[in-house]
Amino acid sequence: MKPFTDRIVLVTGASRGIGRAAARAFAEQGARVAVHYRRDRGAAEETLGGLAGGSHRILPGDLSDAGVPRRLIEQTVEFFGRLDVLVNNAGIFEPHPIREVTFEGWRRAWERTLDVNLRGPADLMYWAARQMSAQGGGHIVNVSSRGAFRGEPEAPAYGASKAGLNALSQSLARALAPDRVYVTVVAPGFVRTDMAAELLSGPAGGEIERQSPLGRVAEPEEVAETILFLASEKAAYLTGAIVDINGASYLRS
Repeated sequence: MKPFTDRIVLVTGASRGIGRAAARAFAEQGARVAVHYRRDRGAAEETLGGLAGGSHRILPGDLSDAGVPRRLIEQTVEFFGRLDVLVNNAGIFEPHPIREVTFEGWRRAWERTLDVNLRGPADLMYWAARQMSAQGGGHIVNVSSRGAFRGEPEAPAYGASKAGLNALSQSLARALAPDRVYVTVVAPGFVRTDMAAELLSGPAGGEIERQSPLGRVAEPEEVAETILFLASEKAAYLTGAIVDINGASYLRS
């Protein structure tokens, strides 16, 4: 039997990139997957069509809308009967360099970034934790970023939102452990996704790849495999851990 057979997994931001790779990895291991997307239904349907097995579904919603996180959890449970794994992958990156942006633009970037990257995941964890605690346990895996540690000078709200997600994850790992709800984090560096494609194929691409001594950026599937492990029962004692996936491009101790 595959390790995630009949396990129910909700992956946010699963229409492309890391989210799509994670959805595929879970489905290949027997899970039934709820594929969340914000606005690109065609891409979400493409993800859905590429999943092994037949009992999956897609769920739309903008995480900046305060009512969406509860609805996503409730719809997943209504359709599948339970929720075993939440992967908080959805996020945005909006440049707002402090020397160039207007104060109004600065405020908009902070509000939007924190809504999607921090408050949305926090609300999803709130509702997921209640469901998981009631059913006897579950796993939450949050997708953070190398930028939480090294800083994001062009998009400080992004770096702050991911640092906040790290701290929130560790707080909830401690709070929810008695209920066998385990919370972990992956913190990727650059990943070869649609979002990064233009940058990686441009003049800065070579320099970005050389940040790692491996001479390349990560593939979405490499991040997905780590997410898969963290969502497994074998990783229960890793609750609260933040796992770097950056090819030694940024090291911390």
